[in-house]
Amino acid sequence: MIGIINYGAGNIFSLTAALERLNIPYGMVNTAEELDLYTHIIIPGVGHAGTAMKKLVQTGLVEPIKALKKPVLGICVGMQLLTQHSEEGDAEMMNIFPIKTKLFDKKNNIKIPHMGWNNVTFENNPLLQGVDNQAQFYFVHSYYIEYNSRFDVARVNYGVPFSAAIQKDNFYGVQFHPEKSGAAGERLLINFSTLKQ
Repeated sequence: MIGIINYGAGNIFSLTAALERLNIPYGMVNTAEELDLYTHIIIPGVGHAGTAMKKLVQTGLVEPIKALKKPVLGICVGMQLLTQHSEEGDAEMMNIFPIKTKLFDKKNNIKIPHMGWNNVTFENNPLLQGVDNQAQFYFVHSYYIEYNSRFDVARVNYGVPFSAAIQKDNFYGVQFHPEKSGAAGERLLINFSTLKQ
């Protein structure tokens, strides 16, 4: 059963609607003790990474999340919270991944935010098992996770190559919104919900 970290960082309706559509049971995590009720944890998030991190710190959940051995998935800003530092608000993140979240550079002649459907190049990874390698995912973001081959599971080139998905041990992150990415995103959510601990 999936536990969704409930720290007030944006509307999670589309995520919960997708889980209900897929018949994946879920509940909300408000305290460290409630983490034990679930086999898998999702950290959602939209908006400002620095503000989201402040809200997460206020819940007292940062250290308990970092200590988890069960599968954890950060989505969009939730993924950025897993990194070391974000240029958005010049804020320290959870530092589970020793990589940084950076602002896209307009000098690369790109529109910011990066918004809409994009092809993703990905590795053989349990999170993306069964996903068509021509599949597209839906993105909405102005900040990106710097590419690092140690952690990269999927990447996109948008002015610069960046990580669309990362993994370190039991921690996963995706910059796109699987809940808004059609069949490919649904497959990813199913895959995550069945990852072994």
